[in-house]
Amino acid sequence: MSSKDVPSTWSGVDIAVPTASHRLPGVSMAGFRQVLPAPVDIAMVAHPSVTLLIDLSGDDGLVYETGVRRGRGSVVIGMAPGELRASGRVGECLQIRLEPAAAAAVLGSPVEAGAGAEPLADLWGRDAGRVEERLRTAGSWDERFAMTADLVRGRIGDGGPRVDPEVAYTWRRMVAGGGRVRIDGLADEVGWSRKRLWARFRAQLGLTPKRAARLVRFDHAAHLLAAGLPPAGVAAESGFVDQSHLHRETKAFTGLTPAAVAAAPWLAIDDIAWPDLWRAGRPVAGTRAGSGRR
Repeated sequence: MSSKDVPSTWSGVDIAVPTASHRLPGVSMAGFRQVLPAPVDIAMVAHPSVTLLIDLSGDDGLVYETGVRRGRGSVVIGMAPGELRASGRVGECLQIRLEPAAAAAVLGSPVEAGAGAEPLADLWGRDAGRVEERLRTAGSWDERFAMTADLVRGRIGDGGPRVDPEVAYTWRRMVAGGGRVRIDGLADEVGWSRKRLWARFRAQLGLTPKRAARLVRFDHAAHLLAAGLPPAGVAAESGFVDQSHLHRETKAFTGLTPAAVAAAPWLAIDDIAWPDLWRAGRPVAGTRAGSGRR
């Protein structure tokens, strides 16, 4: 058993992360297991990646609900799904985060940013059930991560949709800049017209550059809120006009207030479940990585 196969624990949930050998560019994974199986009910917060939740609990597991749809089992979640909740007796779950370029290849097409939640079986067909069964019977999280890495690597190599280098570069610049970027300036950097960049970005990643920048900026703000910073300071740090602007954007992306986002369990585990993102420059002031998040 590898050192990373020994899970960390947060509030009754064991969290496992893969070793470096199982990591892929544009793909992040984490495994979750409730120490004491019990019903959960959490609000899921928009994130600048496509999220796969693979339910390993069996028939009585994950339930997801949007304003217009309710389903059960493994699910694919768009980057800006609006109000979305996960509930049920989840037990064990594998979460995969895919950067938009990787998501297009792994899933076979861009996932609409506001698509909410879509059953994994609708995209993968019978393969979804076979993947779930193999993962359930694996002997360890390390084995599950290895199997998932092989699966993702294979789907990317199968000749699925590809993203233009200019579009991928634009996305990386948005993320690196915390969403505080000028679209015209990025078009100049890649040598395209604004119109061409807008059209190719929308077609290949499933959302417009403007909405992508807003989502990345919101994500930066959400993690600052979860780190305990006051909304007024978060608004200034993240490039919002004022605290009211932050409030409107938070409601638009999640249906929640900034105070509710600050307390969201969906964010509270990020520094454990996605350590590479935190080491790469995500906001860490006041978090567990150094002092204790709350």
